Amino acid sequence: MINQMNFFLMIGLLIFGIGAIGLLVRRNLIICFMSIELMLNGVNLIFVTFSHYLQSAVGVLYVLFIMALAAAEVAIGLAIILLIYRLKGTVDMDSLNTMKG
Repeated sequence: MINQMNFFLMIGLLIFGIGAIGLLVRRNLIICFMSIELMLNGVNLIFVTFSHYLQSAVGVLYVLFIMALAAAEVAIGLAIILLIYRLKGTVDMDSLNTMKG
């Protein structure tokens, strides 16, 4: 049971790490957005693993909350990225460093 739990925890941490590296390294907004989703999925896997190990439904409830939050984030985030692309013609984060009042 512990070995199986360690396996899923390592996979969750690996997915979270890949997302964190992608968020820090890449400059494209779409890639950064997908990296955030990857990080959320890694956290979800860890919550489900602990929920199964502890025989508690609290972790599953957190996962459902995170999934609802991620769905809202995708809807709003993609709309913002699409609007930025229409206005600027690019989704590169380095070219979006100016603020106008």
